[in-house]
Amino acid sequence: MTPEHRDPAPTVPNLPDLPDSPDRAELPAELLRLRGSIDNIDAALVFLLAERFKATQQVGVLKAARGLPPSDLGREARQVARLRELAREAELDPVFAEKFLAFIVDEVIRHHVAIASEHTPEG
Repeated sequence: MTPEHRDPAPTVPNLPDLPDSPDRAELPAELLRLRGSIDNIDAALVFLLAERFKATQQVGVLKAARGLPPSDLGREARQVARLRELAREAELDPVFAEKFLAFIVDEVIRHHVAIASEHTPEG
């Protein structure tokens, strides 16, 4: 995605507590600490995904310029096997890791198809 097509950074409003949400003062400190950690991890994931998509956008442009197909089934299979092994090492469900990668790869391929439709191969 080019800079002029990016959405501006969203602002997160201070939402009122929902009726079934306990007041923060009533929550255990450990719960608040863990939630803070989760929030930080979520932010890191968003930024990591943004960096990944910047790289895959460049890959899409290179593929389109050379007339290569948007997907590479061999690479995708190797990545799935690699990610499943990393998941096992990290004690994360490999099936979940594979589903997560498939979601990302589907989005990347969608971008690559769009990029390819905007480019003609070099002659």
